[in-house]
Amino acid sequence: MNVLVLAQRQPTEWSEVVELLVPATGETLYMVGVSTLLAAVFGIPLGVLLHLTAPGGLHPRPTVHRVLGAIVDLGRAMPFLVLLVLLLSVTRFLVGSTIGPTAAIVPLAVGAVPFVGRLVQNVLAEVHVAVVEAAVTTGAGTLKIVRSVLLRESVPALIGAIGVTAIALVGYSAMAGVVGGGGLGDVAVRIGYQRFDDRVLWATVIVLAVLTSLIQLGFSLASRRLDRRRHASA
Repeated sequence: MNVLVLAQRQPTEWSEVVELLVPATGETLYMVGVSTLLAAVFGIPLGVLLHLTAPGGLHPRPTVHRVLGAIVDLGRAMPFLVLLVLLLSVTRFLVGSTIGPTAAIVPLAVGAVPFVGRLVQNVLAEVHVAVVEAAVTTGAGTLKIVRSVLLRESVPALIGAIGVTAIALVGYSAMAGVVGGGGLGDVAVRIGYQRFDDRVLWATVIVLAVLTSLIQLGFSLASRRLDRRRHASA
């Protein structure tokens, strides 16, 4: 295809752009929502375990902490596209396919779990040591301290951490579109980039930016509201 043909190609009509972006936005929200939920379900306990076994934690276990920390750091350092390829057989085993939004959820969630784990560990470390010591002196067990002190005191910060993860997953989901993951990334690459359609490409970028801003706004509002309630009831 020569340059003249490319220059003469007409951009996609706006009505068609909307028809492309609406279902793609739904797919992106589906991927990000489910993978964020899974990352929170598995990442929060991982972060708690990292905190408890750390030096100075309630149950310091240096070896366990170092092994967990190394696994978490490896997971965070792994480029998402490499992780996506590495997990193809796992994805096919779990969902029966390696293409589509549901298949993309597997590497998205796996990649986000260590990210959430480290964020949760950092959040729990911010809980004032005097609060934890007070709970210990009352004879509270580890599970009760985790549930009633560490997690309860950290709820606003935890929501903020999950929001950061969701925004990161929006970017990861766009990368998943490169290999058939669907969503806005798929539209941007397959139609916007490969067909040289700047209208589709930029419209996709704008939708991704708006989506990211709305997610950030929602989690920030929820975090601030819970923080005010916590201080009001203290």
